[in-house]
Amino acid sequence: MRHLLSCSALAALILASPAAADTLREALVSTYRTNPTLNGQREALRVNDAGVAVARAAGRPQVAATVGLNRDLTRSGVLDTGRGKGPVVSGGLDLSLPLFQGGRVRNSVEAARTRVEAGRATLRAVEGDVFVQAVQAYMDVIRDRAIVELNRNQIQVLTTNLQATQDRFEIGDLTRTDVAQSEARLSLARSNLALAQGRLLSSEAFYRQVVGSAPGQLASPPPLPPLPANAEEAVRIALVSNPDVIAVVRQAEAAGLDVRVAAADRLPTVSGVLSGDYVNTVGGSSAGIPRAGTQTTVGVNTRIPLYQGGLPSARIAQARAVEGQLLERTIETERLIVQSVRSAFASVVATRQAIASNEVAVSAAQLALEGARAERSVGTRTVLDVLNAEQELLNAQVQLVTARRDQYVAGFQLLNAMGQAEAEDLGLEGGPLYDPIGAYRRVAGQWNDWSSEKRYVPRSTRTVSAAEEPLATQPAAPIAGPPSPGVTTPPR
Repeated sequence: MRHLLSCSALAALILASPAAADTLREALVSTYRTNPTLNGQREALRVNDAGVAVARAAGRPQVAATVGLNRDLTRSGVLDTGRGKGPVVSGGLDLSLPLFQGGRVRNSVEAARTRVEAGRATLRAVEGDVFVQAVQAYMDVIRDRAIVELNRNQIQVLTTNLQATQDRFEIGDLTRTDVAQSEARLSLARSNLALAQGRLLSSEAFYRQVVGSAPGQLASPPPLPPLPANAEEAVRIALVSNPDVIAVVRQAEAAGLDVRVAAADRLPTVSGVLSGDYVNTVGGSSAGIPRAGTQTTVGVNTRIPLYQGGLPSARIAQARAVEGQLLERTIETERLIVQSVRSAFASVVATRQAIASNEVAVSAAQLALEGARAERSVGTRTVLDVLNAEQELLNAQVQLVTARRDQYVAGFQLLNAMGQAEAEDLGLEGGPLYDPIGAYRRVAGQWNDWSSEKRYVPRSTRTVSAAEEPLATQPAAPIAGPPSPGVTTPPR
């Protein structure tokens, strides 16, 4: 069902638009590459990847070498063997191989792998949320630019009306009241334009934050794909595909494995050991004893915990509590997804109806305005009637633009709630997509103690313009010492 709604339909969601304008596809590609929230979450996933290597290391052989150079300072009594005081060179090599750890290593590795799966789901969730922000920012700029243009047109119309009203007042056809009404509406329109321009600047700033660049000329977005026929169908899809649900379920599974790791503290551990030692007295008298010697040892060490002050039980209780918390959070997340899907679906239905109603309202308001002007010319309507008709048309146009924006954003939010608003679903082009499996393989299977990652270089783009860059910090003036006798310090 997920692919039924996403593969073919969502491929058409971000279609190419005219080259003269930025498209929604281009905005989403830029967001995918340069958004710091997304790039930061990818690095957070690498933390989980490295957790698998950390867990595996506990079950691998451990090798350690020791080297010492010692000289006795004093020696007396039974300790005085007649040998020289040194110096003595010693060295040792120890190999320890875990044979049985009570299941700690196996469960730790499995828990780490499960957290990687949870991290991948969380990355998908963040990706979808960021794309929703990008779509919202894109549509907000389109809406607010349209509203600014409508208000500018309104000012032009009201300016012409005011001029005509003043001309007719001068010839005695209208009263001073008519002129005042026209002036008041023009001033109100200018106020509305200023507010609309402020909202546009805010929307453009949000676009710049999410997408990583200032919006240019934006093309109209492509139509959304077909959505589920009812809310129940959308909820069914979401409960299977929503990455937030998947992430919390995997986290709860990992917490269950942590309980087994904690329980392993009660069990004995067995390790195989192999060691070798070398000693050489390089100075002083050896009293007839060979100066150098070696020793090798092999054996099995077993540690059997008898009493640990209640520590294992406390750790198990902690792990159980974390597991219980995550199990409750699973239900909490499920409730949240059901609410999000139903809210988004209701918004889609409501905005569809609002668009249809507002389209009728715009047509009717245009016809009413034309009629009011015609009737005003024959004296059956007042100036106020015409001004009201013009305002009603503007209000209907603004509501239509807003409803179209709300409908598109609600539809995309519904796709996101169903787990179908990520880069793979949208078929974004602009280079290879981030490969979490490849990153996992590079880190999780690490054996070498001396391999290291290169220092991270941020991939996200800054949005600070040249004019916004802070001025270079001036060096602080040196602190002057006390003035010399007879020298007057000039005032600052």
